[in-house]
Amino acid sequence: QVRLVESGGGLVQAGGSLRISCAASTMTFSTYRMGWFRQAPGKEREFVAGISRNGGTTNYADSVKGRFTISRDNAKNTVYLEMNSLKPEDTAVYYCAAGIAYYGSDPRRYDYWGQGTQVTVSS
Repeated sequence: QVRLVESGGGLVQAGGSLRISCAASTMTFSTYRMGWFRQAPGKEREFVAGISRNGGTTNYADSVKGRFTISRDNAKNTVYLEMNSLKPEDTAVYYCAAGIAYYGSDPRRYDYWGQGTQVTVSS
């Protein structure tokens, strides 16, 4: 069992930046692929970014490409999402997820989820 805890969410003005983190309670963090998703009120959960086990490969949703950066520190069992040039439409609860064999856009293929952290972008 892997427990994921997100942190770092908050309120930021449009155009601003925010970094959110996800800490994993497992000694085998480096064996998991990781992803970030988000869910706005009344909308389905959507993929934001994914990262391979060693951080060498990443993928992003078109809506965040060039603005968001996913990274990980396996020594700290933590994955990060650096968000720049934030827009009001980025407002959502952000979730991290761990996949044994997957870090793509299908949420059904992830094995563990965090409880989420709220990110609100004001205009």
